[in-house]
Amino acid sequence: MSAIQPLPTWRDEAWRYGDLKALEPVWPKLAGPEKIVVPAGEKISRQILELPVLDGTKDGVGIVDLDITIGDNATFALHMLVSDAGYGRVQVKATLGKGAHFELGGAILGNGDQTLEIVTEVIHAAPDGTSNQVVRSVLAEKATGSFLGKVNVARDAQKTDAAQSVKAMLLDRTATANAKPELEIFADDVKCAHGATVGELDNQALFYMASRGLPPEQARKLMLHAFIADAFVCMDEAEREAVEQKALKLLENLL
Repeated sequence: MSAIQPLPTWRDEAWRYGDLKALEPVWPKLAGPEKIVVPAGEKISRQILELPVLDGTKDGVGIVDLDITIGDNATFALHMLVSDAGYGRVQVKATLGKGAHFELGGAILGNGDQTLEIVTEVIHAAPDGTSNQVVRSVLAEKATGSFLGKVNVARDAQKTDAAQSVKAMLLDRTATANAKPELEIFADDVKCAHGATVGELDNQALFYMASRGLPPEQARKLMLHAFIADAFVCMDEAEREAVEQKALKLLENLL
């Protein structure tokens, strides 16, 4: 993105759920995507625990835009919490070389009138690549959380293995979750799968935990923690602990 580009509209598929009214005044300030190159055979991981809000306020706009090139037999792992903005968006484009792997795990945690998004485009440009995307959302009050994820498998990218798992938990009926996983496959020897679900906390499970003496608020917190933990199971233990501790604090604000 850059200042010379026109402001996106809701006709642009990648922005169909975006808060364009909030985006308009800050659009000229946005730089282009941060470019990351993972050399062949290397492994790099990155965590986004807080969005860089442009005006420094909780109700401001925070956008992260990454353009990642993953070399042959290299790995890039990206894990994120999307919460600290009135309108928050993490936008990722990842292009995979031969035998490369891309791992994405993200949690969207919102309340109030927040609009929060994860938007990805994963391009399998060569054979034997693998990608795995796991996104979990917990939304309260009038918050909106969205995931738009496109996986593109080129004609020569045989033996590709790509997966997307997207689940959302609504704590209030006024909250909204959008999910649009998409596959565009031009190769014929591939393994690609995606799934998306939206639901509420299981009342039977809450009743069972209450019958065992667990206070309702603690039971809800435990269930939500387990729910979002799915997004971070592939992390190293030390890194995962830091992310989950921050996530627990954010969850407390939703209950």
